[in-house]
Amino acid sequence: EQVESLGGKFVMVENEETAQAETAGGYAKEMSADYKKQQAELIAETIKKQDIVITTALIPGRPAPELVSTEMVKSMKAGSVIVDLAAANGGNCALTEKDKVVEKHGVTIIGYANFPSRVAQDSSRLYSKNVYNFISTLFTDGVVDMKDQIVQESLILDNGVLVNERLGGKKAKPKAKPKSKAPAKKKVTKAKTKIAASTKKTTTKKKKS
Repeated sequence: EQVESLGGKFVMVENEETAQAETAGGYAKEMSADYKKQQAELIAETIKKQDIVITTALIPGRPAPELVSTEMVKSMKAGSVIVDLAAANGGNCALTEKDKVVEKHGVTIIGYANFPSRVAQDSSRLYSKNVYNFISTLFTDGVVDMKDQIVQESLILDNGVLVNERLGGKKAKPKAKPKSKAPAKKKVTKAKTKIAASTKKTTTKKKKS
């Protein structure tokens, strides 16, 4: 999933042995001779179509398995690149040279043994982006969303009370969002207007005849 999230694709033989190709720690296991043969055929067919190949197979305490042979390198397009992340243990490519960038048969092969030391600036940016994304998801409309799973799993104290279950606390109860108060309605009082009707008395004088 990590490789796919960056747009990469694994090239693997899909059979029953594939499920056992990795240790619990994520390292490659030594595979059978039949598996290696199928793997070599698959890689040979695939690698000639690729512009960039990144190899990662390492076996603890043993030399890195050779996955890319000299013939495979020759079959690649001119200008292609191989990044060998197993260079510290001999490399997954037959032509890798430790701590060197070499060009063989028109293909650039990068064999730095300590890649992490070369990506400090980029890794710092990625880490800061992760921290920002983590913090920004904790709030909804400026209020911590206690119903959010990330909040529940990462919260340690709530008003001084230990609520992290992994540290022996009790999970905090989700708090209801405060209801927004509607603005008070102004009472409109209509002044009663009294209309006084004034009646004029009209007097008519009769003329004497």
